[in-house]
Amino acid sequence: MHRDRMKPGAGQKIRAVIRACAAVLFNGYIAGFTKKSIFTGKAKAFCVPVLNCYSCPGALGACPIGSLQAVLGSGRFPFYVLGSLMLFGAVMGRLVCGLLCPFGLIQDLLHRIPGKKIKAPEKADRPLRYLKYVILLVFVFILPAFWRDSYGSYAPWFCKYICPAGTLEGGMPLVLLNPELRKLEGVIFTWKTLVLAAVIIGSVLIPRFFCRYLCPLGAFYSLFNRFSMYRMEYDKNSCIGCGMCEKACPMAVKVTEDINCAECIRCGKCADVCPKHAICATFRLTEKKTSGPFQEPKENL
Repeated sequence: MHRDRMKPGAGQKIRAVIRACAAVLFNGYIAGFTKKSIFTGKAKAFCVPVLNCYSCPGALGACPIGSLQAVLGSGRFPFYVLGSLMLFGAVMGRLVCGLLCPFGLIQDLLHRIPGKKIKAPEKADRPLRYLKYVILLVFVFILPAFWRDSYGSYAPWFCKYICPAGTLEGGMPLVLLNPELRKLEGVIFTWKTLVLAAVIIGSVLIPRFFCRYLCPLGAFYSLFNRFSMYRMEYDKNSCIGCGMCEKACPMAVKVTEDINCAECIRCGKCADVCPKHAICATFRLTEKKTSGPFQEPKENL
């Protein structure tokens, strides 16, 4: 069965527009930059599905990772935050990372900077990918929930010590906009700036560096990738083994072996470059059982 396709590159252009619109939507409070303050309206009570710093002057919603730490630090169970994340995960999986995340868009733009790129050796790359799960477990869940200082206060460990998105979207704009804050810069801000610099350099050299190795939100969504409603499908009967899909994948997914693995961010680049249209994205509740994901059983053709 023949299936019409968009022109080469059209899919990526559409996704680029969607990602730009999502970044504007999540950070559309222009007055925050002119008033040199952060938005405190009712929308801040709702979590956006992506890593998006609460302290960004333009942020209209709350970051789910920051919210998780805040609720755990208060001694309560984060029913609403976890429920929201699980809903997004069950419906979209890591499509959130590939289509909606502003910091993912920034990484993609950084990787377009001309220069020598690095292909991470598999022996180092695969183990390092587990680091984001360690960060999720330790810095997002355990430390905020159980660690208290001498005054009985908790610390948002990931936001405070690691999050480069928070430094770029919140810390630096607020410091630049407020002379008083510049006088208060200390060791932690210097450390966060160094972390951001390392992530920027890593993203220039390796595609989606932060998503691969450090992002706890990506780690959470990856748990839903195999059974989310939105998924990628690969037709091995149409595949000619050219390997173009795996060369195009920014997450170095072995597309022809395990297309819906935890690392796939559903960016669609594999489908765009496939010369035989053997890859597509689908949205369904159950797995379609046919002779191929894009064709009816042969006896019905």
